[in-house]
Amino acid sequence: MIAAGRDSALLRLTLGNLYLEEGEASAAVEHLQRAVELDRGYAAAWKQLGKAWLALDRKDEARAAWHAGIEAATAKGSVQAAKEMQVQLRRLDKTGGQP
Repeated sequence: MIAAGRDSALLRLTLGNLYLEEGEASAAVEHLQRAVELDRGYAAAWKQLGKAWLALDRKDEARAAWHAGIEAATAKGSVQAAKEMQVQLRRLDKTGGQP
């Protein structure tokens, strides 16, 4: 689909999630970063991007993704998504960032 010019944030989120499930966090980051480039307000992609960064032990990047995701979710009124990322941030701070 990407090669056919049908790239989208949803497609990239789906690919990122699949790579995360397979334990391939680097590939997941690539797709999830593209998802948020295509749609800066896509809170679900920000949330997963944070998880992918954390899987790579890149705590600062995970934190930045979740902060951006909270901002995006809040702007769209997605209270639940914002809360989920706030929980992730608290866990990161509490556990010292262990995935």
